[in-house]
Amino acid sequence: MSLKKFKPITPGQRHKINSDYSEITTNRPEKSLVASKKKSGGRNNDGRMTMRYIGGGHKQKYRIIDFKRDKQDVPATVKTIEYDPNRTAHIALLFYADGEKRYIIAPNGLKVGDTVVSGKNATPNVGNAMYLSDVPLGTVIHNIELKPGKGGAIARGAGTYAQLNARDGRYAIIKLPSGETRMILTTCLATIGSVSNSEHNLVVSGKAGRSRWLGRRPRVRGVVMNPVDHPMGGGEGRNAGGHPRSRNGMPAKGYKTRSKKKYSDKYIIERRKNK
Repeated sequence: MSLKKFKPITPGQRHKINSDYSEITTNRPEKSLVASKKKSGGRNNDGRMTMRYIGGGHKQKYRIIDFKRDKQDVPATVKTIEYDPNRTAHIALLFYADGEKRYIIAPNGLKVGDTVVSGKNATPNVGNAMYLSDVPLGTVIHNIELKPGKGGAIARGAGTYAQLNARDGRYAIIKLPSGETRMILTTCLATIGSVSNSEHNLVVSGKAGRSRWLGRRPRVRGVVMNPVDHPMGGGEGRNAGGHPRSRNGMPAKGYKTRSKKKYSDKYIIERRKNK
């Protein structure tokens, strides 16, 4: 994938950097794998706003993605690579040998016409799903399960990947995208390769209106609110509002909120690196 800059004939194009979508092969999703998607505007079932700065946005359809890769030992051919408005990565439409169709997250390097397979007999080729017990050490993987059969939960965003470093008994030792090193059961599935659309982090929207198309309303800083609205609000002129904290008083900027009795602590070998 490559990026394109624009000749600024409007102010919104002056700093805009966008994907050229050269990997995308169609703009029509598979009808049988599309579901309706209702927008909440940040309101709950009582109509009360529970999440701020959400609303508007272009109408979207949800693409049903196969994160489980549980159709094993049946080869599938990649029919299309598509854009998905619900995630940063691209998705790939698979046509299985028995006639079934499914979407998966498209890895880097997967092309139309390639064949992918899942299960014990899979080889470590891009797009294949394998058990962590069978993946060669040092392999780059994504869409990793945390619980066997639950479906991939780790490394699903654009350009992300993890690496299988070692195996120790029932567990595989994996370095995650955050830098954390963690133990995961070897009976969990993972997909070979890194996630597509790796230059997504270099995209510049160019104008506020593009955030509105995505359903994001303007975010208001706490220091410009009144004292009744935020702990950091109030003051004469441009006074910063004391210790940084959230609207409900929870300290920010380095305050640790993770529970000291978190169940997953025993699986974490090395914590993620602090920025």
